[in-house]
Amino acid sequence: MTTTATTRPPTTPREGARIEVRDLTKRFGHFTAVDNLSFTVEPGRITGFLGPNGAGKTTTLRMLLGLISPSSGSATIGGRVYRDIPSPMSTVGSALEATNFHPGRSGRDHLRVLADTMGVGNARVDEMLELVGIPAAARKRAGGYSMGMRQRLGLAAAMLGDPQVLILDEPANGLDPEGIRWLRGFLRHLSGQGKTVLISSHMLQEVEQTVDDVVIISNGRLVKQGTMADLHGKGGAIVRTTDAEALAGALRVADLISSPHDDGLHVETSDLRLVGDVALRAGLPIYELRVATTDLEDVFFQLTEGTNRNLGGGTPAERDAVAGQEGANA
Repeated sequence: MTTTATTRPPTTPREGARIEVRDLTKRFGHFTAVDNLSFTVEPGRITGFLGPNGAGKTTTLRMLLGLISPSSGSATIGGRVYRDIPSPMSTVGSALEATNFHPGRSGRDHLRVLADTMGVGNARVDEMLELVGIPAAARKRAGGYSMGMRQRLGLAAAMLGDPQVLILDEPANGLDPEGIRWLRGFLRHLSGQGKTVLISSHMLQEVEQTVDDVVIISNGRLVKQGTMADLHGKGGAIVRTTDAEALAGALRVADLISSPHDDGLHVETSDLRLVGDVALRAGLPIYELRVATTDLEDVFFQLTEGTNRNLGGGTPAERDAVAGQEGANA
């Protein structure tokens, strides 16, 4: 395939655009898949969009990308709904599924077809294949790609237009540890350029190492939005010794507040040296002393455990709307 287009995206990074979801609702019959949902995603940051299966994540992303219409509310990118964005593929890059290509077409030809629609030259196609690390497989039929290679091809397609905003659904699926590490660095690079990055994922430990902010939903409703630092809480110290009560008394004398934590104490200071010095003066051995943080997995399950809807109820159409919509067309 040849193309006469020579236009290439600018080499100077373009800053991202704010994503705003306001009172967004989507109903399928009697079932409400997304319920009065509001959140923002800021440029220059990586935001993780989290929730149990069937929580409404993919439905929300599809409304954001204009693939389905909301029942009420709005989802905008840079203040515009997707259908009103001029040259949308040069503004928003997205990868919601790793199977949206012709299996008989090579990876390079898949990108060339997309590039033609954007007026992007073939040089950009080859640049993106190099960027995502699959130049050697570019001439092979995409139907023979592994899941990880399909994810990389989808990311290359999303980046063709040098978009301001990148929206990815489960981008780490199928990637090996090296690929996951590469993806983390790549997303960090994009956010460092000022781009807006929104990723949906169920890999909580990986999300914790990658994102700056999180949006957690359950039953189509927002249950938490904040920075990773906010989720980790105020910190403090966890300390274990032979006599927790004696150490608690010694800490009180040093004007440090503590409370029982498992078989040790939680101390309201992040100064580990100070806690250690108090224990030493009290003649108490320490078996554990570490900074106290709340990890993302703990927060996630505290907020969502026992709250997610039962996908077995409702009419067949409603079940399809929830389970099927989370990864299939509405």
